[in-house]
Amino acid sequence: MTQTVPPRHHDIADDLRRQITTGRIKPGERLPSEAELAGQYKVSTATLRSALAVLQGEGLVEKIHGKGNFVRHRLRKIMYVGGWGTLDPWTAAETALRVIDRAAEIEARGHLAALLRVPTGSPLTEFLSISYQGESPHSLARIYIPRDLEPTEALGDGPSYARSEDSFAVLGPLSAEVRETVSARPPTPDEASTLRINPTTAVLAITRVAADTAGRVVEAALLVFPGDRVDAVFTTHHVIAERQKQA
Repeated sequence: MTQTVPPRHHDIADDLRRQITTGRIKPGERLPSEAELAGQYKVSTATLRSALAVLQGEGLVEKIHGKGNFVRHRLRKIMYVGGWGTLDPWTAAETALRVIDRAAEIEARGHLAALLRVPTGSPLTEFLSISYQGESPHSLARIYIPRDLEPTEALGDGPSYARSEDSFAVLGPLSAEVRETVSARPPTPDEASTLRINPTTAVLAITRVAADTAGRVVEAALLVFPGDRVDAVFTTHHVIAERQKQA
């Protein structure tokens, strides 16, 4: 008697991927529950979850806590313009981004105190900003400002509010200097959870520090973009050549 071999998780992933790419399962559609899918493929729940993890890593499926697994709408790339944190209006408008902000009062510790050049324990305001394309998180930012420089208009009507804003621009006072450090790295567990991405997906991390004419740091921002959702553009001005012309 021939015994049927249960499909491996890669075979299940291939079958679900084929259904998604051919349109049989459409963007935004909820997949059957993990128990139902495991029953359909006659595999354990662990094997089924391994198959879904493959599709989540490819960006085809996202798991929303308490709701289930959904076919992901394709998230379009935007362009981050270095220097002031603005998003290119053309690409940002195409993705129809909206930003959810949450403000909290914290104290400067460790790395934050060093970035802002303030004593440990100094009062800060933290703005946690998450941009969304539709219902899917697109990128996130944590922006820190010394309490005495807090822009009251940025607080909105409460500790958590939504805005239609196409930028993660500097929130603090007008700055004379903006320094940005860019790196590619794996996401932290919190970032992976917030952005609903696979922990192995590379993110573009930008640390931005803005200072005023007196050299005081007025803002430190930690920006995180999944690598497949943003292009960063930085423009260099040839200051040396300009000085030679003036001389």
